[in-house]
Amino acid sequence: MTDEPTAADAAALAYHRLDPPGKLEIRATKPLSTQRDLSLAYSPGVAAPSLAIARDPLTALDYTNRGNVVAVVTNGTAVLGLGAIGPLAAKPVMEGKAVLFKKFANIDGIDIEVDETDVDRFVDIVAALEPSFGGINLEDIRGPACFAIEEKLKARMAIPVFHDDQHGTAIIVSAAIKNALLISGKSIEDVKIVTSGAGAAALSCLNLLISQGAKPENIIATDIHGVVYEGREIEMDPWKARHARKTEKRTLAEAIVGADIFLGLSAAGVLKPEMLKTMAARPLVLALANPNPEIMPEVVNELRPDALMCTGRSDYPNQVNNVLCFPFLFRGALDVGATGIDEAMKIAAAEAIAALARERPTEEVARAYGGAAKTFGPDYLIPAPFDPRLILRIAPAVAEAAQKSGLAQRPIADMSAYKDRLNRFVFRSGSIMKPVFDKASQSKTRVVYCEGEDERVLRAAEIVLEEGIGVPILIGRRRVVEARAQRAGLKRVPGEIEIIDPEDDPRYRDYVDSYWSVVGRLGVTPEAARTVVRTNTTVIGALAVMRGEADAMICGVESPFSQHVKTVRDVIGIREGVTELAALSLLLEDHGPLFLLDTQVCDAPTASQVAEMTLLAAEQVAAFGITPRVALLSASRFGSRDIASARVMREALEKLHAAAPDLQVDGEMNGEDALSEVVRSRAMPNSPLTGSANLLVFPNIDAAHIAMTLLKEVTKALHVGPILLGTRLPAHIITQSSTARGVLNMTAIAVVDAESRRKG
Repeated sequence: MTDEPTAADAAALAYHRLDPPGKLEIRATKPLSTQRDLSLAYSPGVAAPSLAIARDPLTALDYTNRGNVVAVVTNGTAVLGLGAIGPLAAKPVMEGKAVLFKKFANIDGIDIEVDETDVDRFVDIVAALEPSFGGINLEDIRGPACFAIEEKLKARMAIPVFHDDQHGTAIIVSAAIKNALLISGKSIEDVKIVTSGAGAAALSCLNLLISQGAKPENIIATDIHGVVYEGREIEMDPWKARHARKTEKRTLAEAIVGADIFLGLSAAGVLKPEMLKTMAARPLVLALANPNPEIMPEVVNELRPDALMCTGRSDYPNQVNNVLCFPFLFRGALDVGATGIDEAMKIAAAEAIAALARERPTEEVARAYGGAAKTFGPDYLIPAPFDPRLILRIAPAVAEAAQKSGLAQRPIADMSAYKDRLNRFVFRSGSIMKPVFDKASQSKTRVVYCEGEDERVLRAAEIVLEEGIGVPILIGRRRVVEARAQRAGLKRVPGEIEIIDPEDDPRYRDYVDSYWSVVGRLGVTPEAARTVVRTNTTVIGALAVMRGEADAMICGVESPFSQHVKTVRDVIGIREGVTELAALSLLLEDHGPLFLLDTQVCDAPTASQVAEMTLLAAEQVAAFGITPRVALLSASRFGSRDIASARVMREALEKLHAAAPDLQVDGEMNGEDALSEVVRSRAMPNSPLTGSANLLVFPNIDAAHIAMTLLKEVTKALHVGPILLGTRLPAHIITQSSTARGVLNMTAIAVVDAESRRKG
């Protein structure tokens, strides 16, 4: 570690420092607004569930959050790649793990940092926490102490205890090996396996593989001191000794000859090219050291094109990432009240992961990943970490395994209903944006930012470069851009970015001519055109897109939306067959994504305009991998009032039924009808709309904009957009309240928009 923070360090520190500090908070799940609420939540009402639990401890899962809360526990002795930095310094990492539990599986993770390195005292502390939690996730604990700690806790506690550094890695490695053997035509019983590394993760991988049929005599483990052989004394422990083999081989180079599988959980560069050449035909190389693997994929591809390859990195295929497993394994275990996690549950998780990689992508998933979701093969042995189907496959498989093993205190009677409940969770929160970023990844799409001097834009452009989302172009005075980028501590901006400087750009005259060619008959004189092109950066950005010097534009962070939309209409233009632009806002909140239309453009749309913008919006919702369910809103409920807005929505509904008979849409209805199927069915039992609507179409801009801003403030939802619909070329106008993250989100959407148009 160095004392000098990098730009990435500064960004991470700012992220964690942002008010409120850290990454977690606790919220009440029941109303606490009246005296009655308080009396039920605490004294005297709380006595009833307390007494019920005293009579039957299992009812704690009915009356408390215990069945959905996991302790993320560490003593800070082996934190990521940082070493023994201590429990307090480990807290940001443990908070991060808790955030992943919530994000991916809706499990409440509570980080607990224990200042104790003595194994027995640590075990005593953690074991005493059992009444509070439904499970224990051990994290970043040094080996071999981690083995003893887990074994002792499992023996003492009647809840799942899981050391993710060991078993999470083992489960995913097992899935990768299962699929690699299918491709290479080999059998787990016959393959020769060699490890580089004999720590917690490597030994757990071997244990799980042996439980699935791998022969111990076909396995050689190595570590920094060479082969783990019978009789070795240096740095041995009981867990490592279980994998000591009777062999004359003493080095990795000797052990790797003829090996079918290399499992690296050690250090960069350990597997030398000359060693790789000696492996068996069609080998599997799992080089999982981070950030730099034991051997780089490029070397493997060149020297052994017959090899299959996995790393721990996200920028190469087949990333072994523990987030593929632990949230969903715990989800299944908690949901059946499991008293532990056994080998059968781990194997069930591994098999579910492997099977998912072999599945044909569903239409919804393929659409979410740009219509070109990866399919099973050498570059897709394991699913992507953000595949939304992971929870749908792993959690039920683990739950069923727990039931078969007799570990389930609360077996799931209706597994179909359980899977349906998981399915409803899948597209909640910001996970909706991940497929968009995946589609934008490694794109060469040029995005021009009209307010290139704004610090939010500069920070977003830096991330765009780092993550390869697109090619940013900034509009702004070079001296100002450079000064503000330096003040913000940015390293790659503006040095690696094209800048269009309104005060000094050789294309100025050409831009003036281009602008006047489209607005010359809209009351703009040549002199006025020269002034506008010199001073209006939105016009410059629109011209860059119009002239083909950029593929998409983003503007709006420094002035009202309405000032930009006229420029977009005049210069970019409206798509053929569309009569008016529209703005679609996305709110990401706890109950899932909610799209609102039209929040910015059309004051009082006609029925034809409502139908037109709804079809455009439904197309955009589908691009997120979500099936649109549309509610046309009004103060009227299915004809209860004869008012203008209701008549517009009724007519729009007829047009939509004619234009898109398969679209789930109904109206006119109020907000309760839209969001509650129970309420809606009372007024209209035969409504074609099912579940909760996710696309709300408002009768006018006032209703839409007020609803969007109020919902955003009350629910603290993340706002994405607005997404401009109906433009001839990709152009998006964000709001003045947008953050750097908001600019980045819209960049990804703009890139995907441009690429989808380019593909036709």
